[in-house]
Amino acid sequence: MLRFKIFVSTLPLILAGLFVQGEPASTNRPCIALGDASVQIAPTPWQAQFHVSFTNNPADATVRVQIVDRPEDAEFTVVDDATDTDANACPVNASTRYIGIATAAAALDPVIYLSRDGNADYRIYVQSKTFSEREAAALLVGAQNGRPRVTASLL
Repeated sequence: MLRFKIFVSTLPLILAGLFVQGEPASTNRPCIALGDASVQIAPTPWQAQFHVSFTNNPADATVRVQIVDRPEDAEFTVVDDATDTDANACPVNASTRYIGIATAAAALDPVIYLSRDGNADYRIYVQSKTFSEREAAALLVGAQNGRPRVTASLL
């Protein structure tokens, strides 16, 4: 009985050791490469350095992202029909920025309104087995530090 208690008490430590990197094994997470750095969806919420959230109400949004039907209409396109992915496509290094998708927005976190309607800050096209439209929008907004695109106006 004592051995069983010792095993049960050490089981959380064993599991924590497996997850010390945030996940038990290397998996492909949605990411975009930016030179020698990358922006990736965080493997766990506490590893995210930047958070975004989503809303169904356009009035609550700080950034609007439109889903378009043609890649030529998009500023950010994700197409990954390949079955093999390059493990080095998104390097993990000190410059890697992890993005978390929160269920509720914090005071300064961007709130994304994702729709097929026009009048958007960004337009995305996603045809992917590994990226969802939400993840693509989160990565794009995270790569832009949560700022909507600024458009110049002529006087």
